[in-house]
Amino acid sequence: MLLEALVVVALSLGESGVYAVVRLLDLVSRGPLAEAQANLNVSANERPWFDLTYQLLGIGFALVPVALALLLLSRDRLLPGGAGLPPVLTRLGVAGGRAAGRDLGRGVLLFLVIGAGTLAVYAVGRGLGLTAQISTDNLGERWWTVPVLVLAAAKNGLLEEVLLMGYLRIRLAAAGWSPWTVIVVLAVLRGSYHLYQGVGPFVGNVAMGLIFGWCALRWERPRAGGAQGTRVHGPGSAVMPFVWAHIIIDIVGFTAPGILHLVDPTA
Repeated sequence: MLLEALVVVALSLGESGVYAVVRLLDLVSRGPLAEAQANLNVSANERPWFDLTYQLLGIGFALVPVALALLLLSRDRLLPGGAGLPPVLTRLGVAGGRAAGRDLGRGVLLFLVIGAGTLAVYAVGRGLGLTAQISTDNLGERWWTVPVLVLAAAKNGLLEEVLLMGYLRIRLAAAGWSPWTVIVVLAVLRGSYHLYQGVGPFVGNVAMGLIFGWCALRWERPRAGGAQGTRVHGPGSAVMPFVWAHIIIDIVGFTAPGILHLVDPTA
């Protein structure tokens, strides 16, 4: 299962992490990091309709690793010892009714904590010259700009949290890794693919991963499936609070880019 997890990571977040390291080295070799700029949500074509098409295609294909992870987790029920496992969405803590409202509330709480921390880390990183200037909205003023930014935020939340807080936690736990070893490793992975923004965002995202992991250990409910299913295939993982928190953080960051400018001491 570790080999399977490595392949899934290599197709998604791991690839981003490698490119982020190379991008950071490129920026540092060109001059002071404080003078560099990291552009997010960049226009792909000068013609609006083609730009919209490229944006939507990029968002859609970026979610294919999520579909792959869900498919692989669903397949566990067909393997020896997996007959008692619940459906994959139940295993990931996706629920309706009051549980869904509670997950959203926890996501909002995490947004308030992580959002404030992100601004502080960005301000300190810019002041110390360890963080590039981040520009989060480079699509221009078009009728579809805000909807696409919201979809991009949803894509980021689903891609990162389903893979990190869901799929990879289940797989690494099944391999016998201790809960905190898993949390620390995934926090470093989370930070790695933000290195193109500088050292500050790396540190901030590692801290975010540690906070998410601590919260997960406190919030997750026991899953059905029996001891054998848990031992072989890993425990369940409640991902929705983290998906919501990530989506809200990115929506605010993408649609209100002036917030970063306000806390930037070099601006």
